[in-house]
Amino acid sequence: MFVIRNVRMDDMPELLRMGKTVHSNNLPPTERAMEKIIERAELSFAGESCLEDRFFTFVLMDTGNGNGGRVAGTSAIIARRGTPDFPRLFLKVRRHQHYSSDLQSGQVQLTVQLVCDRDGVTEVGGLILSPAYRGNDMRLGSFLSKARFGFIGQHPELFMDEVVAEVMGVLTPDGRTKLWDHLGRRFINLSYEEADAFSRTSKEFITSLFPEGEIHTSLLPAAARKLIGATSDDAIPALRMLERMGFQHVDEVDPFDGGPYLKARRDEISLVKASRTLKLGQGGASNDGSEAFVSRSNGGQFRCVRCTYQLDGDEIRLPSEAIDRLEAAVGDELGFTPERTSIADSSNSEESGSVRS
Repeated sequence: MFVIRNVRMDDMPELLRMGKTVHSNNLPPTERAMEKIIERAELSFAGESCLEDRFFTFVLMDTGNGNGGRVAGTSAIIARRGTPDFPRLFLKVRRHQHYSSDLQSGQVQLTVQLVCDRDGVTEVGGLILSPAYRGNDMRLGSFLSKARFGFIGQHPELFMDEVVAEVMGVLTPDGRTKLWDHLGRRFINLSYEEADAFSRTSKEFITSLFPEGEIHTSLLPAAARKLIGATSDDAIPALRMLERMGFQHVDEVDPFDGGPYLKARRDEISLVKASRTLKLGQGGASNDGSEAFVSRSNGGQFRCVRCTYQLDGDEIRLPSEAIDRLEAAVGDELGFTPERTSIADSSNSEESGSVRS
């Protein structure tokens, strides 16, 4: 059985190894950088961080290989993305209609403009699934992604009223993007990879060097224009899943790869709305039937499984293996989020960094 839990310091060796295979900025290659991520997550889960500092990092554990399990993936929730000192940056896409009476013709011009959001939103991101666990029927990417919304549903007070997700844009096989090459690099002399990585620790270089006004995209080559708001093929399942949960396109894109941002009101996200708290009842449940994300939070520790269940009023019964993996006992309060809701189904979502942070 697979378990999602809070990241711990003893996960570092496996996270560093996985980072070498997936090449994501969400898994930095140095021990010190990874240590900072884990320390920040530990304080967040322990309830010792303010809103601006809360950064919840989850790991997906394959408990089937013994020795406490193997890290199979990661995901994250950033409680507040965008502050006065460290704004959230995006390109606002606008459409302008122009008409000439003399020519009796008109056109629509697309523009992009760099925007600094200092008020902030909650962001879901950092979703990475190890290559060894992709492309099967276990729907592990979906588990990693959706379990975060169950966590938000159980602890809404820890997050902002609006949630954003950025879906990965289109990159070339060598990890470049023509949008950055023809737009961002005209003003910032860094490669896409360098600029994206540096933006994790600084926004000043972008706000100082990028134009303040609207930029007409008709001045860009067609190959670059078509990447504005485009989604990589690998990220399409993630995009569809977010749409089914109630996220909407808002004409905001990433300034580096052009991937779209989707937004939703926190309490209107289907999985958040469906989340509730139940007590673990006596007895077990069969392994047949509908599945749910069931979690237990205790003393700064978080564990979540996807399993079948039986409801009896305010109590829930679970298969014995699920109870063991949750380290739960009869009478414990558990978070419950049905995987299938009115608009969010159990579709596959085998992303690898498709929903970024």
